[in-house]
Amino acid sequence: MSNSYNHLLKPGRIGKLSVKNRMVVTAMGVNLAEADGTCGERIRAFHTEHAKGGAGLVVLGVAGVAWPNGGNQPRQVAISDDRFIPGLKALADSIHEHGARLAIQLHHAGLVAAQDRAEGRPLWVPSYPSAKQGDFQDGLLESELASMFAPDAPPVKLHVMSREDIAQLVQQFAAGADRAKRAGADGIEIHGAHGYIISEFLSPQMNQRDDEYGGSLENRARLLIEIIRAVRARVGEDFPLWCKLDSAEFGAAEGISLEDAIQTARLVEQAGADAITVSSYHNGAHGWLHSESNIPFVPERMVDNAKAIRAAIGIPVIASGRIEADAADRHIEAGHFDFLALGRKLLADPHLPRKIAEGRAETVRPCVYCYCCVSQIYVLKPVKCAVNPEAAFERERVLLPAPVTKRVAVIGGGPAGMEAARRLSIRGHRVTLLEQGDCLGGTLRFAALAYTPNAGILNWLKRQIAASSVDVRLNTPATPQLLRALQVDEVVVATGALRELPPIPGAQQSHVFSGDEMRSLVLGKNDAALRAKTSLSTRLITRAGALSGMNRKLGVLRAVSRVWMPLGQRIVIVGGELVGLELAEFLAHRGREVTVIEEGSRSGRGLYLVRRLRLLHELRELGVTLLNRARDIAIGKDTVSYVNYRGQQRHVAADHVIVAQGARGDDTLAQQLRAEGFTVHAIGDSTGVGYIEGAMESAAELAVRIGNA
Repeated sequence: MSNSYNHLLKPGRIGKLSVKNRMVVTAMGVNLAEADGTCGERIRAFHTEHAKGGAGLVVLGVAGVAWPNGGNQPRQVAISDDRFIPGLKALADSIHEHGARLAIQLHHAGLVAAQDRAEGRPLWVPSYPSAKQGDFQDGLLESELASMFAPDAPPVKLHVMSREDIAQLVQQFAAGADRAKRAGADGIEIHGAHGYIISEFLSPQMNQRDDEYGGSLENRARLLIEIIRAVRARVGEDFPLWCKLDSAEFGAAEGISLEDAIQTARLVEQAGADAITVSSYHNGAHGWLHSESNIPFVPERMVDNAKAIRAAIGIPVIASGRIEADAADRHIEAGHFDFLALGRKLLADPHLPRKIAEGRAETVRPCVYCYCCVSQIYVLKPVKCAVNPEAAFERERVLLPAPVTKRVAVIGGGPAGMEAARRLSIRGHRVTLLEQGDCLGGTLRFAALAYTPNAGILNWLKRQIAASSVDVRLNTPATPQLLRALQVDEVVVATGALRELPPIPGAQQSHVFSGDEMRSLVLGKNDAALRAKTSLSTRLITRAGALSGMNRKLGVLRAVSRVWMPLGQRIVIVGGELVGLELAEFLAHRGREVTVIEEGSRSGRGLYLVRRLRLLHELRELGVTLLNRARDIAIGKDTVSYVNYRGQQRHVAADHVIVAQGARGDDTLAQQLRAEGFTVHAIGDSTGVGYIEGAMESAAELAVRIGNA
């Protein structure tokens, strides 16, 4: 990030609405309302944190205009009755108290109204949809399938909307807008995107009507235009309202095109809207496309579409989709769009706007694009963030000064240890961080090599520790004698998991690596087990890299690995969970022929659903072979054998085998120190593999407890 954000930080206007900067909390379905649809303390605390963090405008997502009808989440915000106004007003008052503005997004889910489906209500649709053939369910784990497709759920019923239904829906949007205004909101966003009811009417693929609401674009847009006009008539000419539109429909041959979106945006402007939020959608039968559309993995995926729409209309454009703050500043300066909508980045750090305004961009906690947040929608659970354990727990995990300050030793410099040390020091404790290696990072260093975005949170944690009062001691084993000399009151063990070779026949051969051995090889550690498995030249190269510090530079390691790795051409990975699949992607990008053998029926445990769907698709595109439901795995001299789900024995050629399974929590040190009389807390992977999210969450929970008694 650059140090200047003059254009991003300058005030902006949407109609009559003045906003203090150009940063908008995009509307998200966070599932944090009360069970009866009201805005309670939890969602108020969630969005108030965004206002405290300096965002100019907060958009409250998916407020159901017909709730409980048309709802797509069990704890969705409702705006279908006057009884919801007090909760909405309390939220508006809290947002205003911290200098931000509040808009409420009006919503009806149509075909994807999960709550209607679960509770037996017919799903409103413009016309009967064509049958979709896709791979979405192939990427779901058994637990996700059970939660999304309950065997005892009532059969799905579709209701093609009549003209009377359309008129009713228009009035429901208008009534919702009136309630938003009476609740003290500063504006309204009409959700016309993402496959919900208005988007279904706009889509030439979804809308097969043959009346005045189908066929031509003007007809398909008629519902949206009627809603805008009805809302405008209800709230008045001066009340700001805008619309979210799909600028593309990925994976749908007859779906919304950019040309359609430009024409629709012009109609929306003519109907009286004050701005356009540019987004996109995807063919829902192919789950990996979610990360292509409204929550993209590719940086600035939708910027060109936003530019094209902005050039065609005279009202502001709100853009989103993995746009960095410094890039947004340049785009705003160039007139490509007017406001930056932020979702994932503000989940990771709700204080991003304030920090860049204060010239402290380097302190912004980065998103790692793991799709933890959006994956929660699919399993109907509240939003969460893998790197920010305070997201949706703003009250429970807030870092207040500790009533009793203590001397605390944190053992282990991985993500759990660094986050615990950081949080404890903020609360006022005297913290010593002991790491037996020569640098901080732990397994996260290896994870950051395989998946580049992880490097962001690794570097952020290291910077946070360096700027804190934590006493860091590298190359320092934690012994009872040292802990007594430090006069610690409490000890936190965050030494991570063991990744030993499981009892697979042939696993002790020299061409077979465990997870820990792979990490030692890459990071240049002097591991005795590796001496028998690597050549002298390999050991000298990796050791030289470690001694020179080059192995600490992940960019250098990534570059070198593209031209040289001490691994053969044919690689079999045993274990298809997160580590195995990310390693398979890393190796396939470096020209290796990779086969992943998994004992379970589904690959990708440990990966959040949306990222898993994308990664499984990418692995297939890269030619990686994924073999599930394998048993009786055995490793030979140059092959790996297994028995498939049909009971047939098969063989896969292998120059090297990497066993990416068998990781388990290791509380040995914690138990030893308890036996020595210390008060000990074990967190992170030492209690069971929980990856980054488990590390950060367990550190946050512990930091709140220590010093409160």
